[in-house]
Amino acid sequence: MNQSRRSFLNKTMKTALGLPVIYYTNLPKGLYPIIWDEDPIQGKSSELVILNSRPVNAETPAHLLNDALTPNDLFFIRNNGLPPSEINVADWTLTVEGESAKTSKSFTLQDLKDEFKNVTLNLTLECGGNGRSEFNPPAKGNQWTTGAVGCASWTGIRLKDLLAEIGVKDDAVYVAYEGRDLHLSGDPQKLPISRGVPVSKAMEDESLIAWSMNGEDLPLMNGYPLRLVFGGVPASCSGKWLSKILIRDRVHDGAKMEGQSYRIPCDPVAPGTKVADEDMCIIESMPVKSLITSPKTGAMVKPDQKFKIEGKAWTSAESIDKVELSYDFGVSWMTTRVKKAGNRYAWQQFEAELTLPKVGYYEIWARATDSEGARQPIILPGWNPKGYLNNACHRIAVKVVS
Repeated sequence: MNQSRRSFLNKTMKTALGLPVIYYTNLPKGLYPIIWDEDPIQGKSSELVILNSRPVNAETPAHLLNDALTPNDLFFIRNNGLPPSEINVADWTLTVEGESAKTSKSFTLQDLKDEFKNVTLNLTLECGGNGRSEFNPPAKGNQWTTGAVGCASWTGIRLKDLLAEIGVKDDAVYVAYEGRDLHLSGDPQKLPISRGVPVSKAMEDESLIAWSMNGEDLPLMNGYPLRLVFGGVPASCSGKWLSKILIRDRVHDGAKMEGQSYRIPCDPVAPGTKVADEDMCIIESMPVKSLITSPKTGAMVKPDQKFKIEGKAWTSAESIDKVELSYDFGVSWMTTRVKKAGNRYAWQQFEAELTLPKVGYYEIWARATDSEGARQPIILPGWNPKGYLNNACHRIAVKVVS
């Protein structure tokens, strides 16, 4: 294990444990502290909810998403394989090639920082399967509730600037990625995931190749040292441990692009329907959505006590137009104050003051509407075999006690 990798992992362990790992550099290659068997979310908060440990998948409870930007240690983890076993930042390269690339070229991390304009944007990432646990009949996969989402400040370069340097042929259709994460089988010839986006998405000003998150190096579990960041599409498009960009003359056919992965029925189907692969369409945008982040569900207040409701709303459209709250199961709705975002694909904060009239059980529901007029449904939207794109209203419980 090289020294830069050891230094980074020791820093990660110190973050996780609150203490340095003494004599860490003496560990034989391939051997890790036994605490890692107990702590699969290295460097992350113990308050994340682990859904799977191989590969690691962990979500953030809603009440821990109340910050304007999601702290690095609270940002959700969605991995398909294992992080690279060796990371040497000085030797890390990103290669750009493909059938529709006019040239091919490799760049070091320092090349990217020095040769292209550096950009910082706040961008929201959300797993396409966020909310899967609500589908019935159940859908296979990680049973995310509400926490496979986060918004961070990402620093890097615009993908379109890199593509302009390489040159994109007129027949280009997709821009895809490959990373250095490892397939669970251990087969070095297999990629755990290799997805992409249409060229038009890659060319957006907000599409980044990032090396920094909230002013710090990317966390190991979120793609250190380099990753893609695309807002408004499933987070699986934002490849981690980025080592290759492919400019394709066709829809990309990499791992997790085939079959029913990140696809929904092209036409609505009844719950439980088996849908043929050829009748499934690729998800290319995420729906409007909101989340109440304060108070925590189960909060208790007094009759006529004024208390604040806070939350986040996001969309693949230009912006969120309004967020409404209901405490009478959707019969009536009140508007909230929605803050503007600094850039497209950043989530927007909303808040309102509320009083509840008498002792009893209440539910607070949140409903967002975006600039294209799309509005969250109250109940679960169209069922699909893989449990994608659940944007039903978020609900929290509040008890009024005397």
